[in-house]
Amino acid sequence: MRTEPRPPIRLVLTILHLAFYGLIGFALIGTLLGVVAAAVALLFVLGAGLVVLVGNVYALFGIAWFENNRVSGLYRLGLPSLTWRRQEQPGFKGWLQSLGRQAIDGRMWRALANFAIASVFGAAVLGCFQWFARSFVTLFRGDPFPAILSLAGVMISAAAIVGFALLYRLVAIAIARAGAKEQRLAAQATASAQRATVSARQREGAVRAADVERTRIERDLHDGVQPRLVSVGMTLGLAQQKIDSDPEAAKQLVAEAHTSTKAAITELRQLARGIYASVLDDRGLDAALSAVAARSHIPVQLDVRLERRCSRDAEAAVYFAIAESLTNAAKHSRASEARVVVRIRENDTLWARVEDNGIGGARVVPGGGLDGVMNRVLAAGGSSTLDSPQGGPTALEVIVPCAS
Repeated sequence: MRTEPRPPIRLVLTILHLAFYGLIGFALIGTLLGVVAAAVALLFVLGAGLVVLVGNVYALFGIAWFENNRVSGLYRLGLPSLTWRRQEQPGFKGWLQSLGRQAIDGRMWRALANFAIASVFGAAVLGCFQWFARSFVTLFRGDPFPAILSLAGVMISAAAIVGFALLYRLVAIAIARAGAKEQRLAAQATASAQRATVSARQREGAVRAADVERTRIERDLHDGVQPRLVSVGMTLGLAQQKIDSDPEAAKQLVAEAHTSTKAAITELRQLARGIYASVLDDRGLDAALSAVAARSHIPVQLDVRLERRCSRDAEAAVYFAIAESLTNAAKHSRASEARVVVRIRENDTLWARVEDNGIGGARVVPGGGLDGVMNRVLAAGGSSTLDSPQGGPTALEVIVPCAS
């Protein structure tokens, strides 16, 4: 178990660090300034100055990274390490943009300012060390009057060394914490922007899913139930006309209308089930998927292992994704079998995969069934992946947060 250095030890370490910086700090700063001056002078010589300037940015980042970690480790601040600004676009342009952002990075320049301040304090500490050494040697020469002055010099120089170390500690911690606070605020702003983007995408997906669902319901009503009900009405009208003149024919027409009415009721039930499966609320996703597999026109191998229930939105999104995939497999893919796997993963997400052995070639068409699936999953805060090469097989994977 690592123990944290006590304050006196940290004070001694601070003095040693400052002494070291007093020896190498100004030399390194002078070298970097000289390199920058040379780079500016070479800007118009075949672009050599640009190469030197780029190298200088990397050198400054290395010094800043070391300084940030040094201060964090010395004073146990737990500061996040400096990282190079990531490349947001591919290619040379993306690299150049990341280099420019790094060159103006506030945390890097704060760390470099800390380095320069440490060098200044280090030079002062070295001067105090020299004063202390001269006073200490003079103290033992035997002359009473110089000895008194030398004792005062020893005490004052030692106090000055400690004072410079304590003052530098305050300055270094203040600079480091200011940089850390700025980074936290920037991270919070980035996270808020990302959450806003995700929320906007979810809203867009919900609106799109609702539009697709409304279009599907209208199509099913127009193409299925509505013509059947019109036929029932016409058949009953004919029966009414024949009820006196030909009772037997009227009975047959009524029987035909009765059969068509039952078929219309069945279609309405299926349509209602397509809007929302009540069995999801009553018995859960496992039972609902078992019912879907039982109604499927192709054999379905069902592998559902759920230790607990997820939210209604999450289960509904996965249910309709699987139901639509099995419908497509039966209608379009010429598949002879399908497999459905559903799990709750360790990161508290509901994961499902539907795969059939059909001919493949499935695509997401605006307004189509898969488009509705994708948007419903997106509205639930999840993601979906469709893999359907020509020749098959077709696989759809869906991941939705359990608490969505």
